[in-house]
Amino acid sequence: MTAATSRGFVSLVGAGPGDPELLTIRAARRLEEADLVLYDALVPAEVVATARRAQRFRVGKRAGRKAVTQETIHRLLIRGARQGKRVVRLKGGDPFVLGRGGEEALALRAAGVPFEVVPGVTSVVAAPQAASIPLTHRGLASGFVVVSGHAEDSFRPVVETLAPNALTVVVLMGLGARARIAAALLEAGWRRDTPAAVVLAASRPEMQQWVGRLDDLGDAPLDDGEAPGTIVVGDVVSLGALAAGSPAAACPDDGRVGASLARGGMK
Repeated sequence: MTAATSRGFVSLVGAGPGDPELLTIRAARRLEEADLVLYDALVPAEVVATARRAQRFRVGKRAGRKAVTQETIHRLLIRGARQGKRVVRLKGGDPFVLGRGGEEALALRAAGVPFEVVPGVTSVVAAPQAASIPLTHRGLASGFVVVSGHAEDSFRPVVETLAPNALTVVVLMGLGARARIAAALLEAGWRRDTPAAVVLAASRPEMQQWVGRLDDLGDAPLDDGEAPGTIVVGDVVSLGALAAGSPAAACPDDGRVGASLARGGMK
């Protein structure tokens, strides 16, 4: 049995960061073939519309709003497949990066429903790259860590284990908690002038970007609305700021960013 030819199959598909041209070829093919699509709230309408022949239902979750439960999504996926449908669970970014794709895969496996995972371009890398920010750079950061910002008990234990300013920190789902995230990093010993950035609607025409200091992150003036946002904290942010022409100190000879980064604004 293959996803391309069989009925009664579920594809957990990554929609990428938002630009329809960043869908993988396999993701686009699965959407074209689908009978039923269950899609996340942050997946743009242009991406959903590529599933021209399918029934399409929004099942995404947004903070503070009534939403379809995860258990209900599992039941819909299983029922659709057992009815012989080609089902696509369309998720923003990559299905297995802070997207509960693993939970859905386990539920499908337990129910005996055949499925596949179609990776997507995650915002973890797509958002910084859209803002010309490398996640690693020789002399500044040799690695990065990804945390969920929706709850303090999710990000604080991770932050507390990091050596200050040793890595790049990428935060998904953390716009509303940006002040608490900044406070957690500062309390863990990160420099107050550590460069920080917020990228909204990465890869989309309406993309916006704020660049500033860690101690200004909590007060960053963001007109986020419904747009997905990614927070990036670390010395590598200065490289993106320089590329974009934002005010930032030049890197001294020792490879470290300058002591100050002017408070930025939306670009």
